[in-house]
Amino acid sequence: MAANDKIQIALIGCGGMGQGDARNQTLQPNTKLVAACDIYQSRLEHMRELYGPDTYTTRDYREVLARKDVDAVLIATPDHWHARITTEALQAGKHVYCQKPMVKRVDEGLGVIAAEKASGKVLQVGSQYVSSHVFLKARELFQQGALGELNLVEAWLDRNTAMGAWQYSIPVNLQQSDIDWDRFLGNAPKRPFEPIRLFRWRNYGDYGTGVAGDLFIHLLSGLHTVVGSIGPTTVFASGGVRYWKDGRDAPDVMLAVLDYPKSQAHPAFTLALRVNLASGVATEQFGFRFVGSEGIMTAAYNTLRLEKHTRETAPGYSIGTLAQKDQDAFLADYRKKYPPSTAPIAPDSDFKFTAQADAHRLHHQAFAESIRGLRPPVEDATFGFRAAAPALLCNESAEKGQAFRWDPVTMRRS
Repeated sequence: MAANDKIQIALIGCGGMGQGDARNQTLQPNTKLVAACDIYQSRLEHMRELYGPDTYTTRDYREVLARKDVDAVLIATPDHWHARITTEALQAGKHVYCQKPMVKRVDEGLGVIAAEKASGKVLQVGSQYVSSHVFLKARELFQQGALGELNLVEAWLDRNTAMGAWQYSIPVNLQQSDIDWDRFLGNAPKRPFEPIRLFRWRNYGDYGTGVAGDLFIHLLSGLHTVVGSIGPTTVFASGGVRYWKDGRDAPDVMLAVLDYPKSQAHPAFTLALRVNLASGVATEQFGFRFVGSEGIMTAAYNTLRLEKHTRETAPGYSIGTLAQKDQDAFLADYRKKYPPSTAPIAPDSDFKFTAQADAHRLHHQAFAESIRGLRPPVEDATFGFRAAAPALLCNESAEKGQAFRWDPVTMRRS
């Protein structure tokens, strides 16, 4: 596709994230939304209100994939549809932007990667921190050795509101005829019409991937962007429903510890993840602490701070419990090994960076530029799966109470 060709897109899944994706994508130059698909009639009506009465709408995504005027699709369905629709869209010759996680189950990942390679089309996973100026700046500092030797990363995303805990609004006067219930269920277990499971699908393991698949995956994507990692080798997590006892089966609190092996890009380090949907904070809190031997880098949505501290030039000593003659002997030897330095002590430093651009919009810009051949995809299927798999293993670990081994090279359980 030439750099100035119009990109015609379709949205599959017209909920909050989907409509946000459509808005950010159509803000890109020479891009137009021509079709929309959702299983809820009211959302299709709203898409026509937003994009014009000529917008093609349907409840069946296969009708969108069959259209010759659709160049690319944005997939923002519940998680249990991601792999299937992504694969079929690639096979239909469409470029694909798929919301994270790219897959709901670990065993779906390699199939999506194969479909991407066979298609020759662009697949970009929708985890916007990959395109964030904050995380790109953090990567630059990390690659410059600003932290010394990395040993620990802590990352968290805490919320304390009903909307933050996915208690999304359920329309009044809802009729079952307004919704294609069977299509929503797809390959999930069959059950009678129950609107709460559609409008709050993230709360249920049949359709969503919980805090790990929705939020840990952002943290993993950001981490992998900064340090150039392909993933951990060990995953252990613990969590449960601690506050939002509204019928959900997805934990509202989860902690995880992941071990990352040494690679060409980074030393071995430990990652600690946390999500708490009843955290007691007034506003959502998101952040990273990259801890190294020579400094700490703290990242948030739009800010980055690097604190560097002067390391000791001698180890010090603890000889106060020894006889005086032994203290004197130790000190004589110590001063030979560590003579007083006459060089000026380097001052501690504190570097701060603020990003102005919106990461969501930057991520959609990257997708459009990849379709036009101006850049390689920034979050292809392999990157997306290497972030998704550890997140999904966190769910399994918390459920079964055991650690899991993962091979980030072959992208298989080990």
